[in-house]
Amino acid sequence: MFYGLNKLIKNFLPKRLFYRSLLIVAAPIILLQITITVVFFDSLWIKANKGMTRSLVGEIVTIIDIYNSENDENKKIITDLYNKNFNFSVRFLEDATLPNIRGERWFSPMDRTLRRELKSQFIEHWFDATSYKEVIELRIKFNNGVLQIFFPKERITPSSARIFALWITLPAFLLILIAILFLRNQTRPIVNLAKAAESFGKGDYIEEFRPSGALEIRQAGHEFDRMRKRITRHLNQRSEMLSGISHDLRTPLTRLKLQLSFLKDKEISKKMANDIDDMEKMLNDYLQFASSQINEKTESFEFDLLLKEIASRYEHNKINLSINDKVTFSGRLNSIKRCINNLLNNAILFGKEINVTLKKTMNNIVIFVDDDGPGIPEYERENVLKPFYRMDESRSQNKSGVGLGLSISYDIIRSHGGDMMLETSPQKGLRVKISLPS
Repeated sequence: MFYGLNKLIKNFLPKRLFYRSLLIVAAPIILLQITITVVFFDSLWIKANKGMTRSLVGEIVTIIDIYNSENDENKKIITDLYNKNFNFSVRFLEDATLPNIRGERWFSPMDRTLRRELKSQFIEHWFDATSYKEVIELRIKFNNGVLQIFFPKERITPSSARIFALWITLPAFLLILIAILFLRNQTRPIVNLAKAAESFGKGDYIEEFRPSGALEIRQAGHEFDRMRKRITRHLNQRSEMLSGISHDLRTPLTRLKLQLSFLKDKEISKKMANDIDDMEKMLNDYLQFASSQINEKTESFEFDLLLKEIASRYEHNKINLSINDKVTFSGRLNSIKRCINNLLNNAILFGKEINVTLKKTMNNIVIFVDDDGPGIPEYERENVLKPFYRMDESRSQNKSGVGLGLSISYDIIRSHGGDMMLETSPQKGLRVKISLPS
């Protein structure tokens, strides 16, 4: 039960740290303001309004008593005094009746209090508190007519209510605004750290990261920067080692080629030369695979134009492009080129008709590379993404390559935060589906 309630509450709470922190700061302020407001209206405003309304009704009762007991001359004198000293406007309307239209508001505390006090003194009465901005009209059934009284609203409404509302809301908004400014400064270092970790995880080159913020956030930033430098140093050492191996291996391979040219048995010489060529190709492909993580700056480019440029380099007409949208992507341009070239070379090698489709969804960029070749069995699709894996089926018979094309492409796509899946194409061949975050 408590687990379900806790899960339900979490669904309504904000997910980001800034809004959670703002809620922690703002919620007590808002609750405090609501409590103070309720206490004020209950103990001060309503009681003051009730006392002022009761005093006003007492003055009206006095006027009624005067009209019942005094002569016309005294009535006029007293009425003029009320109009002058109490801002009243009193008139007697002979042969008049009370209006049928209700001018009072049932949700207004001022109207409720006035209605309650009038009901205790007069059986038939009517008042309108909405037609005039500063004045309330009151009509009371009296003898054969109606006594009409106009009096200002301030006679029954405490003037401190508006001042209180101003001072209760203005400091609250001011405090919440200050909290927003401070919280934004406190959460910005965490956001920057998260962005730097995301970029580094995708393989983007980070020139310099400066930790900032509170002590704990600075400590996490320094540890991330140390980890980033250690990993970068390790990758650079690996690249330098592979470059040295490449230089050391190519020298004896060149020497072997030179010695083979002096062999009299040309058949044996040709076979050995083919083996040496295979070794050189394997070495070059392996170095290409290892260098796919070399630091390369991220840049923004048009993905649709890139596909058209790559497809135009192939002289044959086997590549059909289907591009409907203009798609902008931020990534490592040379790595993406290498990935698309590898996929197209692989498709051309095994298929006769290649279809390339580019789509833009709400959150992703999707690329399909379809061919009509023999395809890859479903149980082998995970294995062919591993380095140096070559199938013994029809896709690897009498074909060049050392099994690194798909591996390099898969590694590049994953380093950009995307995914690459192998499926069956509509032509019953291989479909390579690439999804990249837009």
